[in-house]
Amino acid sequence: PNISKSRSVFIYFAYASHQVSSMGDRETSNHSETTDFILIGFRVRYELHLLLFLIFLLVYVMILLGNVGMMAIIMTDPRLNTPMYFFLGNLSFVDLFYSSVIAPKAMSNFWSESKSISFAGCVAQFFLFALFLVTEGFLLAAMAYDRFIAICNPLLYSVQMSARLCTQLVAGSYFFGCVSSVLLTSMTFTLSFCASRAIDHFYCDIRPLQRLSCSDLFVQRMVSFILSIIIMLPTIIVIIVSYMYIVSTVLKIRSTEGRKKAFSTCSSHLGVVSVLYGAVFFMYLTPDRIPELSKVASLCYSLVTPMLNPLIYSLRNKDVKEALKKLLEKKNAIL
Repeated sequence: PNISKSRSVFIYFAYASHQVSSMGDRETSNHSETTDFILIGFRVRYELHLLLFLIFLLVYVMILLGNVGMMAIIMTDPRLNTPMYFFLGNLSFVDLFYSSVIAPKAMSNFWSESKSISFAGCVAQFFLFALFLVTEGFLLAAMAYDRFIAICNPLLYSVQMSARLCTQLVAGSYFFGCVSSVLLTSMTFTLSFCASRAIDHFYCDIRPLQRLSCSDLFVQRMVSFILSIIIMLPTIIVIIVSYMYIVSTVLKIRSTEGRKKAFSTCSSHLGVVSVLYGAVFFMYLTPDRIPELSKVASLCYSLVTPMLNPLIYSLRNKDVKEALKKLLEKKNAIL
């Protein structure tokens, strides 16, 4: 009887131990999904951190000055109260905010020992960056359509590009950006992150996060790919078709001066489209085994593009240059 009782006690403690161990494993698993991440950033010597910090700081200051300045010029000059500049003002707003999602955290990590970002912070950064980046793609498509109407149907421009349509196009851009971001974020952060917590990037992006997951990524990658096609294909088609019609119309203009003037209204937009889509394609065509190259490509469209956009439009656009000159003269007169 004593042996039987001892055996029962042993079995009971073994079972209890197994239950406690299982609970601990579940807690560890849950903790791995909600704990902080570490943003590795650029793999360079510590001595170069100051140089990189100063470069990031300079670029971010130029982004702030350029995009805030562009919005101020558009809002204060009544001559720029047109559909083209309405879209450009929203483009500057988007550039300002999606770079602000990335740059401050990246700069602070140059001086941080832990380089950590909370799970909630990573989710928020991923969501906002995806939202503004997708919104920018749709805004650029709307701007291409605007240039198509302005050059191919100039007499009907004010009728077709009404204030209501422009507002709907901008609102639609934000709506599709939000829907896309919700889908991408929910798919990415429902993965199980049971590997290392170290994200080999300077912000929370989809490919570095996928590398940390031990979930089956086939379905997630297929859905992400299909979603990317649904997001990018319509915007690219609108831009390409618009410019096909624009080029066809401009080539029919007999005077060289007329052609030059028509092309000059599109050159800034075409430059911005080339920089953004070139960087995005380079980023996603870069092999996953070369993360440092992916970081450089990400740097181009997350910080360099928002810095270049206001410069491209201010240097290539006569109306913006005149409005800026007028604003500076007014400021000097007040001083």
